[in-house]
Amino acid sequence: MGNPHLLLFVLLFFLNGQGILMGEVDAKSKYGIIKFLYDRQVYIVYLGERRHCDPELVTDSHHDILRSVMGSKKLASESMVYSYKHGFSGFAAKITESQAQRLAELPGVARVMPNTLHKLQTTRSWDYLGLPSNAPNNLIDKSNMGDGVIIGVLDTGIWPESKVLNDEGLGPIPPHWRGACKFGNESNGTSHCNKKLIGARWYIDGFVAEAGRAINVSEYHEYLSPRDAQGHGTQVSSIAAGSYVSNISYKGLSHGTVRGGAPRARLAMYKVCWNVFVLGCASADILKAFDDAIHDGVDVLSVSLASPFPLVPEVDAHNPIAIGSFHAVARGITVVCGAGNDGPFAQRVMNTAPWIIAVAASTIDRGFPTSITLGNNKTILGQSLFTGKESGFTGLVYPVNEGIGAHYSYASSVAGKVVLCFTALALVDRENISSAVRAAGGVGVIIAKNPFDHIDPCSKDFPCIEVSYEDGTQILSYVLSHRSPIVKLNPAKTHVGNPYYSKVAYFSSRGPNSIAPAILKPDISAPGVNIFAATSPINPLAVDGFMMSSGTSFATPHISGIVALLKAMHPDWSPAAMKSAIVTTARNTDRYGLPIFAEGSPRKPANPFDLGGGIANPNDAAHPGLVYDMDKADYIKYLCAMGYNNSAISHLTDNPTTCPKRQPSIRDINLPSITIPSLKNSTTLTRTVTNVGPLESVYKVAVEPPFGTVVLVRPNVLVFNSSTKRISFKVTIFTTRPMNTEYYFGSLSWINGALAVRSPISVRADVQNFYA
Repeated sequence: MGNPHLLLFVLLFFLNGQGILMGEVDAKSKYGIIKFLYDRQVYIVYLGERRHCDPELVTDSHHDILRSVMGSKKLASESMVYSYKHGFSGFAAKITESQAQRLAELPGVARVMPNTLHKLQTTRSWDYLGLPSNAPNNLIDKSNMGDGVIIGVLDTGIWPESKVLNDEGLGPIPPHWRGACKFGNESNGTSHCNKKLIGARWYIDGFVAEAGRAINVSEYHEYLSPRDAQGHGTQVSSIAAGSYVSNISYKGLSHGTVRGGAPRARLAMYKVCWNVFVLGCASADILKAFDDAIHDGVDVLSVSLASPFPLVPEVDAHNPIAIGSFHAVARGITVVCGAGNDGPFAQRVMNTAPWIIAVAASTIDRGFPTSITLGNNKTILGQSLFTGKESGFTGLVYPVNEGIGAHYSYASSVAGKVVLCFTALALVDRENISSAVRAAGGVGVIIAKNPFDHIDPCSKDFPCIEVSYEDGTQILSYVLSHRSPIVKLNPAKTHVGNPYYSKVAYFSSRGPNSIAPAILKPDISAPGVNIFAATSPINPLAVDGFMMSSGTSFATPHISGIVALLKAMHPDWSPAAMKSAIVTTARNTDRYGLPIFAEGSPRKPANPFDLGGGIANPNDAAHPGLVYDMDKADYIKYLCAMGYNNSAISHLTDNPTTCPKRQPSIRDINLPSITIPSLKNSTTLTRTVTNVGPLESVYKVAVEPPFGTVVLVRPNVLVFNSSTKRISFKVTIFTTRPMNTEYYFGSLSWINGALAVRSPISVRADVQNFYA
């Protein structure tokens, strides 16, 4: 155990010839190893809204609180990790468990919690969403490509030399920017920022404390700066707001011009995630990044992170994303988060607070067909990112007695041959399979599996091609019926359009919301499969600083980019108005008019628990007609409806809060969706819409009731004029026949000519009533 008085670390930053961090050391370390006291850990002390406008006074108050349990001002100062002083009040400090308990008992302290780790969750996708760069009068044109809007990104950092961060043609940095460019001990660090990447910060103290043991950072090739060693943050930034880079491809695939959704928006990186031990992000660091981003003047926050499952209440300090985003949204900053990558299982959706836009991942109309030619001249199309040379005919083997075990081992009988294998795993570990085949002397592998669109390259461009079970069985039949089966593997090609259509990705987390079933999550879907974007060039899968990736992490910045465009067009819209515009104008068919399916076993028609309102339709979102607006008071109403106690809510809000004696109905939260998780006989709810279209407008209701229900809307006609801009209406839903315990889906739309303001409806019969 360390000496409890050795609290002061001497931090030495030094770089090797390639600029990779080699160590962070204390005064007595000769090996570049971070040391810290094992009897202390980082605790986050959350105090709620700040009580002073002067940040220095807020920080002084934090030191006073900590001094009361540490015994001296010096120890309190040395133990302080972060002071949260802009968006909310609180601090993170290295203290003992008993000191944490004493802090929790002090008046004014809302919650004390231990620091925890959180996890992370293009040439075609923007065209697919209807935002080609050469089309006049679309959203990207009308918004001047998002110029003047600042997107903050909480992630793994950014590679400042990336081509997508060039600032050619950009005007001055927006005047409301108050941030900084801090690239640690890198030489010429401030020069890494420009008029595109206008700010960069990094946060590691919470992560170091959470690790709980010594860290030799040199072996992980990390950087004590906002520089991105892993590549994830650079990808997210590239998708949201990357500048134009022409003549880019992934080894010849997906050739074209790479850009972000808002190419003239500005970027600010807040590095909170570190690729050390495991890729993770500490709560204390996340909260500090939110705090700084609020101060710095960002307009949008893109957060491709998720808290560990299961979900905890939004008022619980174990939920830093919900807490940080609440304070950001209260100040007019739209927060966009990933819905999570735990699909296709129900009730695993993350980032469920109603003030957050939670994004599901869907596919686009692009594939990479790879032809497999058998010795009988039959050709089967698989999918891959293989770009090597055509192999010519070679032996094909199905190793019946070996298969794919836990260690993916193969005998030498596969040497010089292509291996056919079957796997029950949905998300196949292609790299381990291909490595095992390659180690045994194989020259390629065909993987038969449940079909879905997410594909990854195999290292060293080893041929690894995926086929469906049906096609795999045809190949197996050929192998078993021929004494010397042979096969030829061809490189992949890029194909856009039929037969590739929109689907919700297999991995995308699904609803219903497990903590608040009446709040629809996810909110919206966006492209998140096989997305081509800039990355860190030291990522082993990078090709010339670009790579192909999948995940809700990469769907999230598509919505962040759209929000930036909307913010440029409608700077007075609230975060709730942004969300409403995106949800109510979303597409429920793909761009070719075909139904949207959700990948799984089996595939099924997608419903609101798969994709929220639908697939984002940014051009229509710019002119939604009506919006379901909300402000801080509405979110407090939600917290009261959830039954959280007054003290917990008060610490999250500006003023002391007392919930009404009659608990508000969560069904009346003014969302752009309606979800009834427990319908008995009938229920009535209220919504309010605000006219953001022409002053003189008339809307008529159109309802697609869920199976077994009738939906009545009063009034059924809304008339807006110069004096009437907001109208409330009531929706009554009742059953017309016995229903089982499954959800049924429909919609409520307000129609004005060709304009439809559509809200998804999800209804399930009361389970207790069903079994009564």
